[in-house]
Amino acid sequence: MDESLDPREQDHVLIIEDDERLAELTRDYLQANGFRVTLEADGGRGVERILALQPDLVILDLMLPGEDGLSICRRVRSDYPGPILMLTARTDDMDQVLGLEMGADDYVPKPVQPRVLLARMRALLRRAESPESLAEPRLTFGNLEIDSATREAWLEGERIDLTSAEFDLLWLLASNAGRVLTREEIFSQLRGIKYDGQDRSIDVRVSRIRPKIGDDPNQPHQIKTVRSKGYLFVKES
Repeated sequence: MDESLDPREQDHVLIIEDDERLAELTRDYLQANGFRVTLEADGGRGVERILALQPDLVILDLMLPGEDGLSICRRVRSDYPGPILMLTARTDDMDQVLGLEMGADDYVPKPVQPRVLLARMRALLRRAESPESLAEPRLTFGNLEIDSATREAWLEGERIDLTSAEFDLLWLLASNAGRVLTREEIFSQLRGIKYDGQDRSIDVRVSRIRPKIGDDPNQPHQIKTVRSKGYLFVKES
């Protein structure tokens, strides 16, 4: 049990998990660390529960009865702005990539270490609710505007539908416009962990962000891939 409680007490976490023992153990651990927890075992009720409760964070199992986690994530993403952390018992990278493409903010493989889960949850919640305090809270690049205070972005005056994790990555790249950010730097800034050389989550998110900001995925002009290094957000003159 983690003895040092996070100051963000009573954040509401919805756990959608059909393994009753795992769900209850996770609930007990999180409650002991200052969270309010709701359990749901039926994937068929997942969408309804997320949209009705609007919890601060969702822990979503990939394999569920009634409706799988990927489908749930895809269906709620446009109406649920909070972070979604997906649990998967599979080691297949494709499952993790699909989860991210459906809008998940992070994923944790089973069996999960409670302290690891707690750390990843806190990182997601901090990023979702505590935008960085910078000299320029709003950045403009042509017809693209990004605001760190409201955590929103607009393209030609139309609000862009971004997940919490997508906004974090877009803001990080844009606030470092003109400088190549390595994957190591991005992982350190956004996830607080060392890049293992295998994780594809950043690449998946960049591929999702590009069309949303009007960037051609085949010939990107705004977010460029720098081979063997990372990504460059182009500073337009």
